[in-house]
Amino acid sequence: MPKFLIIRFSSIGDIVLTSPVVRCLKQQMKGAEVHFLTKKSFASVIEHNPFIDKKIFIEKELNEVIDELKKEKYDFIIDLHHNLRTLMLKRKLGVKSFSFDKLNFDKWLLVNFKINRLPNVHIVDRYIETVKTLGVVNDGKGLDYFVGAHVESPVEKLPEGFQARYVAFVIGAKHNTKKLPAEKIISICKKINQPVILLGGKEDFGIGESIASAVQRQISNLKPQTIFNACGKFSLNESALLIKQATKVITHDTGLMHIAAAFKKEIISVWGNTVPEFGMYPYYGEFKIRNSKFEIQNLPCRPCSKIGFDKCPKGHFKCMVDQDENKIVEEVNKISSGS
Repeated sequence: MPKFLIIRFSSIGDIVLTSPVVRCLKQQMKGAEVHFLTKKSFASVIEHNPFIDKKIFIEKELNEVIDELKKEKYDFIIDLHHNLRTLMLKRKLGVKSFSFDKLNFDKWLLVNFKINRLPNVHIVDRYIETVKTLGVVNDGKGLDYFVGAHVESPVEKLPEGFQARYVAFVIGAKHNTKKLPAEKIISICKKINQPVILLGGKEDFGIGESIASAVQRQISNLKPQTIFNACGKFSLNESALLIKQATKVITHDTGLMHIAAAFKKEIISVWGNTVPEFGMYPYYGEFKIRNSKFEIQNLPCRPCSKIGFDKCPKGHFKCMVDQDENKIVEEVNKISSGS
């Protein structure tokens, strides 16, 4: 019975994107035992995944788990993070390993010289390539995200009028250059023909309150509440349930976008300093799910980073300032009408 250790330290979206490897490995390798190593701060992302036999978490340092990992006597390591730390770990364990090619040089060329040598292949398919020599193939079922049965749906906690239909708008992102300016979000929200729930982390609560207040004030204080700021009010898995029950999802390039794709939701993704060409756009496998990407094409400074910045390096932030919010709204309302 082969025993595998899969490694992906961070972050939410990247871990969700490894889920097809976990599932395919477990289902296609007879008797496979699959363990997953990640940071403790991302435990909830894999906590309820039934295809993982053991979850191992790092609080701060790799040394915390080295002895435990050695005792497991793995047959193979599947390194989907592939950095200096995973190299050190693989050397200490001395186990045959398969490592994901991050294509860092090709990404560097695209960021710094706008030379695109990246393959037109989603990162999920490249993750699967890592295990193809084991005979594992992509089953086409897309991403997985599992929420524990004990996690109560937060929909019942929403204000009246939000429990039947709503649009989820993920306003957060790890870096500011991935996020629409607040005035753009306000303009979009006040034109959407359904209630809107704003999603993000605790760090997004303040801006969420400002957006919600501005939208409600501009629509009319006499009308029922049409926007609700859920940023930081719910756990990751509760937020995932809000995503799952939304009619559609507007999102930046962030982890909740991939959770939405795992739930096969219709996604309107808005791209700033990063580009879909990095291979991390919404992934549905063989499912044909309507989704649309909004980005400012042919902007000479874009992409300026494969991750993001606190502020635009050029100072103009055209990749987000120039987004046409009316076209985004048109797409949202078009999907909601079923056309």
